[in-house]
Amino acid sequence: MKRNSNASGSRVAASKGVPFSKNPVLAVRLPVWRSRVVLFVLFAAFAGLAGRAVWLQGLSTQFLQKQGEIRYARTLDLPATRGKITDREGQVLASSIPVKAIWAIPDDVQDAPVAKLKALARLLGMSDAELQKKLDSDRGFVYLKRQVEQDVAEQITKLGIEGIQTRKEYKRFYPQGEVTTHMVGFTNVEDVGQESMELAQQKTLVGLPGSRRVIKDRLGHIVEDIGSVREPHDGKDLTLSLDSKIQYIAFTQVKEAVEKFKAKAGAAVVLDVHTGEVLALANWPAYNPNDRSVLTGDQLRNRVMTDTFEPGSSLKPFTVALSLDTNRIKPTTLFDTGNGSFVIGDRVVHDTHPHYLTDVTTIIQKSSNIGTSKIALQMPPQEMWEMFTKVGFGQQPKFGFPGAVAGRVRPYKSWRPIEQANMSFGQGISVSLLQLARSYLIFARDGDIIPLSFQKVNEAPAGTKVVSAKTAREMRDMLELVTQPGGSAPKAQVAGYRTGGKTGTAQKFLNGRYSQTKYIGNFVGMAPMSNPRFVVAVMIDEPGGPAHVGGDVAAPTFAALVANALRAKNITPDSTVTHIIIPENSEQENM
Repeated sequence: MKRNSNASGSRVAASKGVPFSKNPVLAVRLPVWRSRVVLFVLFAAFAGLAGRAVWLQGLSTQFLQKQGEIRYARTLDLPATRGKITDREGQVLASSIPVKAIWAIPDDVQDAPVAKLKALARLLGMSDAELQKKLDSDRGFVYLKRQVEQDVAEQITKLGIEGIQTRKEYKRFYPQGEVTTHMVGFTNVEDVGQESMELAQQKTLVGLPGSRRVIKDRLGHIVEDIGSVREPHDGKDLTLSLDSKIQYIAFTQVKEAVEKFKAKAGAAVVLDVHTGEVLALANWPAYNPNDRSVLTGDQLRNRVMTDTFEPGSSLKPFTVALSLDTNRIKPTTLFDTGNGSFVIGDRVVHDTHPHYLTDVTTIIQKSSNIGTSKIALQMPPQEMWEMFTKVGFGQQPKFGFPGAVAGRVRPYKSWRPIEQANMSFGQGISVSLLQLARSYLIFARDGDIIPLSFQKVNEAPAGTKVVSAKTAREMRDMLELVTQPGGSAPKAQVAGYRTGGKTGTAQKFLNGRYSQTKYIGNFVGMAPMSNPRFVVAVMIDEPGGPAHVGGDVAAPTFAALVANALRAKNITPDSTVTHIIIPENSEQENM
């Protein structure tokens, strides 16, 4: 009965026009504005999402793609192979061999097993502590070791340590080691030239590295190759003027001389008379460019190029040649050299032996300081200065070789008579061994001088005339007498070949004065004298034994070097003398 009663009540209410929502139980107690605010917030949120979607997918596409690539795409360098260096006959002096760089992502390596890390340290040739120090780096990338041999790199890869990666690179190898090192030079770990021709020809040898794009996972593994960005272009090969046979001969002879005479150092250079090519350049001490773990300044010094010294008597031929060329003297012109002393102002010039009245030829043969001084003082200082500069003394070398020095020739306007006399016999002027060797080309080449080259040349360069051919031939005759019995350098003779040249001995200038115990002995000569092919200069620095003059330490080194070089190149002998006799009491040269 109750249900019927309620139903009839509802019908009654409906019939009276009262809505169901007006029921007090269903009455809304919240204000109307709140629903409108909620509706507005929902609308704004949807509008913001729509705007953000337009921004991300429309306007920021390029930026987001770039950020994505940063996280998974990498550009890998493709190293170019450095060009080979060969000698004039094609024998390889420097080449690049493939090696690996071992690098790590430190955060990924921290959980590696201790046993594997110990094995890694052993393969890398470092202690556990050294390896751990590198892995403790807060950087995302760290090199563990560069230029690791291929077989070692493969063993490291087989360890399977997460976060350890390898990268291809190249390492320079020098087959002839210390023999050619001062000519060839070496590169650093980045394959950049550091010395000699490796440095001088860096742009030619280095080539142009390439690159490619890849996709890597978070462990650094390449999962996809996107493509090549730039192909690598290998460096150009370089052919040097150096002759490996002559270079080996020069190196061994210099080394033996330094050891024999207990010297501080030694150097030698061999020039081709016809082309100006540097066929050999040797120094001792030297170093092995394949192992530079222990390297000193003395080993690095390229004394042929960078060391200057007073040449001493080896400069006398230029004073005499100038006077001959200007018709002031003849080879037979006589000079009174007195009893071995010649006063110039408040100074005295000495000869080791008195020569009294003697001709120009004998002045060169006996190496008379007094005779040379008297010849020099007949000429204006300017003419001597011009002669020195024409042959390259005091001039910045244009050899295309790093470290070449200019030496020193003071301006002629400041020369006093004693200074002019001193310069005539090689004091008060400094040159490098290479400059000295090049200057003697005027005697070997009938009076002209040509540029030097450290690269092989196909055509002989044009020469610059310094003295007449007649003067050059007269000087050759005198220089040949220097090596004969009675001259200052009989130890420069070679069986089967005619040789000529000039000795030089200089006291080293130390702490503002000339040393009485430290000398530099040198000899510059040529062979064979009938048609000179080589000019050879030898320098022995601070010989420690009783022999210290150029005729005793540098001349025999010259003879041994030239004898072997002439035979190695099959140069036809021009002398019937097959047995050399050196006088026991050969005359000692003047300083």
